[in-house]
Amino acid sequence: MHDSLDSFLHTWAGTEPLRADVALTLRQAAKAACQVAELAALGPLAGELGATRGPGQGGNVPGGDTQKELDIRAEEIFLNLLREAPLAAIGSEESEAPIPLHAEGRLVLALDPLDGSGNIAINAPIGSIFSILPTLPDAPPAVALLQPGTAQLAAGFFLYGAETVLVLTLGAGTQVFTLDRRQNAFVLTRRDLALPEGTHEYAINVSNYRHWEAPVRAYIDDCVAGMEGPRGVDFNMRWLASVVGEAFRILLRGGIYLYPGDARPGYREGRLRLVYEANPLAFLIEQAGGAASDGVQRILTHTPRGLHQRVPLVFGSRDKVARVAAYCAGELAVAEHAPLFGRRGLFRSSGDLAPCR
Repeated sequence: MHDSLDSFLHTWAGTEPLRADVALTLRQAAKAACQVAELAALGPLAGELGATRGPGQGGNVPGGDTQKELDIRAEEIFLNLLREAPLAAIGSEESEAPIPLHAEGRLVLALDPLDGSGNIAINAPIGSIFSILPTLPDAPPAVALLQPGTAQLAAGFFLYGAETVLVLTLGAGTQVFTLDRRQNAFVLTRRDLALPEGTHEYAINVSNYRHWEAPVRAYIDDCVAGMEGPRGVDFNMRWLASVVGEAFRILLRGGIYLYPGDARPGYREGRLRLVYEANPLAFLIEQAGGAASDGVQRILTHTPRGLHQRVPLVFGSRDKVARVAAYCAGELAVAEHAPLFGRRGLFRSSGDLAPCR
């Protein structure tokens, strides 16, 4: 007999008021995810969910990104249900500024309502990512959203696919709940995930190879070289264009994911957002025994400069994330691969190019 999400949260919260607030927020998020999953499953029967919205078409575009119809509708669903949660504010990818809710709320929530929206039209993995943080005494909710990832009380993502799953951490392990559509409720199906070691898979968008800096190229070159290269083993490459899909696979099968910064305009600090993408994913990965960094620094130790700040992201098994750091630090022979590039690296999250530490 599987535990329901509701019973799991009831046991975890006990009589602690702050935990009870987190549990109520998660229940409301789960209700929203059920609605998004149902909408996404209808595909074109629900309209042109993959249609692009831009400025003047009813969409907000923080950082200049375009939005899909389902991006907007997913945010509306989450906001409608999360208004009943004890939240002071929500910081959403789809809204330029934090959305104020209840002044007395003791929590704030950071949200990517729909990750991987480019996959909508082709029925590939999409999801929603969230992070729950405490409010701060004598500080506005917008400031609470900018705490380092180490302050997170809970984090997770919903993945909409052949099955709809919730991957959740409350700071003591990473759990997986599966949506039972017969009951319209999430039930616990994998307890205390342990990210496998020794998996020879990497995920990166190799079409950007020419834009990468030397440490990134060197790491991937050594993977591609396989048995004949310095790693002495053949690797497989995966790329789903959905970070939640990649994270779920890596949590279950191991490996490494890389989305570095690169030389293209707008990509120098990476492309993923620190507050509502990298931080919650890093929390989940670490709680499953893995690691997450920007290539140099642990993700959860970054102090965000803004709600929509971008950051390079590397996550997966600890040994592989550590090896990437060794390339960035110049501890492995990067210059042999691309001597004209020296030791510059774009895993740095500080704007201008700088040598790896």
